[in-house]
Amino acid sequence: MKAMVLAAGLGTRLRPLTGSISKPMAPIVNRPVLYHILRLIKQHGFDEAVANLHYHPHAITNYFGRGQRVGIELRYSLEPQLVGTAGGVKAVQRFLSDGTFLVISGDALTDLDLTKLIAQHRASGGIATLALKRVDDPSNYGVVIRDKENGRILGFQEKPEPGEELSNLCNCGIYIFEPAVFDYIPKDTFYDFGKQLFPEFVTKDIPFHGFEIDGYWNDVGSLEQYRIGNFDALTGKVKVEIPGKEREPGIYVGKGSRISRSATLTAPILLGDYCRVGENVSLTGPLVIGDHSVIEKGAALEGVIKWRAAQTGAGAKVEGGIIGRGAYIRDDVKIRDRVVVGDRCVIGAGSVLDEAVHLEPFTVIEADSHLR
Repeated sequence: MKAMVLAAGLGTRLRPLTGSISKPMAPIVNRPVLYHILRLIKQHGFDEAVANLHYHPHAITNYFGRGQRVGIELRYSLEPQLVGTAGGVKAVQRFLSDGTFLVISGDALTDLDLTKLIAQHRASGGIATLALKRVDDPSNYGVVIRDKENGRILGFQEKPEPGEELSNLCNCGIYIFEPAVFDYIPKDTFYDFGKQLFPEFVTKDIPFHGFEIDGYWNDVGSLEQYRIGNFDALTGKVKVEIPGKEREPGIYVGKGSRISRSATLTAPILLGDYCRVGENVSLTGPLVIGDHSVIEKGAALEGVIKWRAAQTGAGAKVEGGIIGRGAYIRDDVKIRDRVVVGDRCVIGAGSVLDEAVHLEPFTVIEADSHLR
């Protein structure tokens, strides 16, 4: 079987983290979410895949090449102009049209049993099958109304108001299709699965089905869900590959990293490759530290996600939040919970960033500033 990964979106809900990368490249335990997706489909027997690209495409192609990292033959479909989820699939019809195929969102952090989903699809006999997940708050999602007896989809409800939902099953953006689906997608035009194609199936009484998945699923659809996804991966709530060696329970350390003997580490922690942790540093999990990071003496980090090559100065205190790639937090800075620092920002010594401050990439904050 073949697969398509939808990786052309802008990732606006993850700003400022997606200022210089696309959403599928946002790291989950120091590997792009797209890496985990491709590893998953490989585990379920897919050996060929295509990804559509639009926003920062070279970040994806430079990292994955032809798929050698994940053992899949990977090709790309560049979209100079976005053509929608269904339109993007239509553009690679020739590649996908020789049999049943998978379409999966490039921001889906999941360990679902794709083999089981494919079997359910084939047993149902429909043109399409949607993976569905039961959620506590349907108002944040597009929900699916289906026949409880056979799983046939009867309708949709987009982000219903609390108390007005007709279902609490959300569309995960993971689909199994038969090639006949291409007959319903117009060529060379913007066309969307959720807003156009699937409602057309309902209107025309074309059988398609939805099945609830048992495994983990997170659409990494917000900064909070991104944070949760990282820590769920770190603690094993979603089955993904965690890089590095587990030196002691819950503490993973990458190759070439140096940790001072006087540093204190409290699990769960992932420390990437070639990191340096200075004297009397305190690291309190859950904590994900990217490759080539530097944490100077006396600094304290707790509940933080820190991207590649970010530096934390001596005596700095970071409580929660997300620190972008190459950001430099100078000495004695204090950062509160839910702060997001974009790539290559510089935070001047002695500065304080209060809760929920967001900094766009390349922002420079002068010393002793107080941001609210």
